[in-house]
Amino acid sequence: MESKRQQKFAGIIQKDLAEIFQREGMRFLPNTLVTITKVRVTPDLAIARIFLSFFNNQNTSLALNTVKAHASEIRYKLGARIKNQARIVPHLEFFVDDTNEYVERMDKVFDKISKEPRQPDTED
Repeated sequence: MESKRQQKFAGIIQKDLAEIFQREGMRFLPNTLVTITKVRVTPDLAIARIFLSFFNNQNTSLALNTVKAHASEIRYKLGARIKNQARIVPHLEFFVDDTNEYVERMDKVFDKISKEPRQPDTED
């Protein structure tokens, strides 16, 4: 359970990172839209776990590795934005948010189940 402080700090990070990816993300991920779906911050605010979703990109693992390769640059730009709001700039850990893929997979499973013939109820 996150505290209000963690949630507020995560919101600030999410907003600022979204602006960074919107303005400068095209430099290292051309033709890819990056969405920050969720940010989780540790209780000491030292580590931020950022969940990303990539649109218009076939290879999400390559895109994630590209973002991880530029993590120090992204952290520096984030630090410039939040320097008046935080004492330390958290270490950034990036992950792929596969929620959409999971939802699509579950929809297919439910469609398959609904198309199967129903078993007659047995009464004793």
